[in-house]
Amino acid sequence: MAVTNRRLCGRPFLEQIERICALRPAAVILREKDLTPEEYGRLGAQVLEVCRAWGVDCIYHSFVEEARKAGVRRIHLPLARLEALVKGGTTGGTSALADFDGIGASVHSAKEAVRAEALGAAYVTAGHIYATDCKQGLPPRGLDFLEEVCRAVDIPVWAIGGIGLDGGQIAEVKARGAAGACVMSGMMRV
Repeated sequence: MAVTNRRLCGRPFLEQIERICALRPAAVILREKDLTPEEYGRLGAQVLEVCRAWGVDCIYHSFVEEARKAGVRRIHLPLARLEALVKGGTTGGTSALADFDGIGASVHSAKEAVRAEALGAAYVTAGHIYATDCKQGLPPRGLDFLEEVCRAVDIPVWAIGGIGLDGGQIAEVKARGAAGACVMSGMMRV
C-alpha cells in the first residue's frame, strides 16, 4: 500500500499520485493529517478521482466525515481514535463506523493489534519495522516484533516504517507473516 505525505514530493502532489497509481498498489492511504477537514476534503476528492481512474482503492486516514461525504468506504485510524469511535459513537445501537466496509488501524504492539481486531479492524499497520527518517531517534521495532503481531491476530497485518521499493524488505516482512508493506517515502519519490 502507498501512504501519502505530500511534503516528500519533488513534483506536484496529484502528478505523484498518478505515478503511484500507475504502479497498481493494493491501495493509497491518504495520510495528510495536518490539513483541516475542509482542506482534506478538497484534496481527497482530487486524489479519489485519480485513484478511481486507475482502479486503485483510496483509503482516507483519520477524516471520517470527509470519507463519508466523498463516498469512501474504507478508513484508516489511529487505534485511540478507533476505540473512541467504537465505544463512544453509537447512534440507535449502530456503530459510528457501521457505514464503512473496511477499517484499518495503526498499532505498535501485539496487544494493540488484538485490541484493534476486537474493535472491528479489518487490517492493521504495524511499525515501525526498519529505521526511518519519519521516526528519527526511535529505534525500529524490527522483524521479530512484526512476526509477534502477525501471530497475535487473524486479520491482515501490513508492515510500515522504513520499507523501500526494492523488494528485499517487502520479501522479509512477508516471510514474517505480513500481508504486505506500506511504503511512504519511496512512493512519494517514485
